[in-house]
Amino acid sequence: QVQLVESGGGLVQAGGSLRLSCAASGIIFSINAMGWYRQAPGKQRELVAIITSGGTTTYADSVKGRFTISRDNAKNTVYLQMNSLNPEDTAVYYCRSYRTTIPRTDYWGQGTQVTVSS
Repeated sequence: QVQLVESGGGLVQAGGSLRLSCAASGIIFSINAMGWYRQAPGKQRELVAIITSGGTTTYADSVKGRFTISRDNAKNTVYLQMNSLNPEDTAVYYCRSYRTTIPRTDYWGQGTQVTVSS
């Protein structure tokens, strides 16, 4: 059974930092790309950051220079370090594990709330 469990969300003041974690089980973690996405109220879910199985990272323009995605294959965990947070970063943050080559897979976590107060 595949599980992606996010943690680390919460309430923080503008300018503060949070570190999100996503612990995966039931998958071959090291061969999957991992991503963080977010969805604010009334908005569509959007990409925040991706890290491939080889360690290549991609970021949304809105978070470049402030957020850092990383992975620890030994712990089956992906992280999102978020610095210089602003109220526009308020959203539910979701972890995703996927593989675009055969066998294709696509799994999502349940999400963790991040609220940034001004």
